[in-house]
Amino acid sequence: MSMTPLRFAALGLDHGHILGMTKGMLEAGAECAGYWTDGEPLTMKAYTERYPDIERVAECERLLDDPSVDLVLIATPPYKRAALAIEAMKRGKDVMVDKPGCVSLEELAAIRTCVKETGRIWSVNFSERFQVPAVGVATQMVQEGRIGKVIQMVGMGPHRLRLPSRPDWFFDPKRYGGILIDIASHQIDQFLHFAGVENAEIAHSAVSNVNHPDYPLFEDFGEVNLVSGNAQAYIRVDWFTADALPNWGDGRLFLLGTEGTIEIRKYLDFCGRPGTDHLFLVNNQDYDYFDCSKEKLTYFHNLSQDIRERTERACPQAHSFTVMELAIKAQMQAARRGNLTS
Repeated sequence: MSMTPLRFAALGLDHGHILGMTKGMLEAGAECAGYWTDGEPLTMKAYTERYPDIERVAECERLLDDPSVDLVLIATPPYKRAALAIEAMKRGKDVMVDKPGCVSLEELAAIRTCVKETGRIWSVNFSERFQVPAVGVATQMVQEGRIGKVIQMVGMGPHRLRLPSRPDWFFDPKRYGGILIDIASHQIDQFLHFAGVENAEIAHSAVSNVNHPDYPLFEDFGEVNLVSGNAQAYIRVDWFTADALPNWGDGRLFLLGTEGTIEIRKYLDFCGRPGTDHLFLVNNQDYDYFDCSKEKLTYFHNLSQDIRERTERACPQAHSFTVMELAIKAQMQAARRGNLTS
């Protein structure tokens, strides 16, 4: 028995993550009804080159009102995401939103209310977990008990700044959220996931403008310490990837367990093996390397099933809420250092 393919629409091309979001849903068997974006963002050229057959729609409302559209992908500037997601859910659409899903506690409260009232799915695409095959392999290893119980995570998310390519909103924390909301939400998601906990305490957070005095509101470095029971995390995010590196950042994840360790070199093995998704496992029996680059991603397929069956395979709804709440609170209470103005 064949099933009618899910249909989705892309709303906003203001961040490159929309490329992977679209790719993931197409590979999961969904069809794209079209895309809408405000103006001509820099990502648009790459999007239209990669997906030349997807129609641009002049009015966002046309896609929101299309009864055949089951899901909308949102990658507008961060400060516009919450309102658009709420509008989409009120019109009967499920939502996959680029991180950060929102930038304030007020927005998050409105999203929670809308989800409760409409029964729609609000899924934040934490791409550093959902779109990194090595993280999926690590998840399976942790669930199998191969490093015992996770007691610490170190997550590092360095990024290349590419200053001339950044829009004005990128330098205004009220519009992009700040570095902890924008980037560290990835690592907060991973800590809760790997530690197997529902919430955490923010023991410390800080943001800095170390090297960009001409942009006194911009945060180029951030850190967070989280604690939950016997598990803890240190998170470091920054905009200091040097130009010689062949990608946007040497993202790494370290998991310390009671019986072993896992290290993931997500995007490259620095001066080592070529390609992405390198995993190193050490426990009482194994001392091994795993090439995870060919492992299948599950998020997009699971989300498709969630949309059809109203389940939570891709990510529990409460988890998405908690991650964004922690990221926002960490940002709000962060110590401010360096060139930052108040």
